[in-house]
Amino acid sequence: MARLLQLAGLIVGAGGLALQAAITIPASIEAGRGPIAPIVFFLSFFTILTNFGAVFVHAASLFGSGRDGPPFFARPRVRAGVAVAMTVVLVVYATMLAHLWKPQGLFLLCDILLHYVTPVLFVGWWLLFGADGSSRWRDIPFWLIYPFAYLAYVLARAPLAGEVPYPFLDVGTNGIGGVAAMALAVAALFVVLGILAVLVDGAISRRRAAAAGLT
Repeated sequence: MARLLQLAGLIVGAGGLALQAAITIPASIEAGRGPIAPIVFFLSFFTILTNFGAVFVHAASLFGSGRDGPPFFARPRVRAGVAVAMTVVLVVYATMLAHLWKPQGLFLLCDILLHYVTPVLFVGWWLLFGADGSSRWRDIPFWLIYPFAYLAYVLARAPLAGEVPYPFLDVGTNGIGGVAAMALAVAALFVVLGILAVLVDGAISRRRAAAAGLT
């Protein structure tokens, strides 16, 4: 069952990313962007980067092996961090972004796959099989490196590209205070979900240990 969920997550995630790239990059070129800019634009979305992380975790766990320990993306703290980030993808999109546009056709399919299906598959797998009780409070600052690095990249790129991937990160429209407030809100969501991840990870580990003791 664990491998089945991971294979499903890998296939759906990789397929969704490939399909999104196949329709987004040509559309960006048609809109007047150069040959490199559409790829950079595609890779500027938190959803896309986080889904890549989930695909890497599934691939590393299924096929990776190392003499000095598991590959980076197969490590427990990375698995848990990606579970937190994938939950953020679902929550932020469903509450703040989904109402802003009405995708159709293949865009709608990608929207559903990358914002809803892949997070549910990944978090479901982590809760059932990926959590092992190794998450610690000190992992939360480690998990926060990713969203803060992403924010720094987006804000640094915006004046050069003249665009941001998400409207709530637009300093020109919302002002630096508005962007800072939204960034802090998302960071707070990360922290809350990180705390829940540590608590749930420990609870699952204790439950498994108790169940093993009864057999």
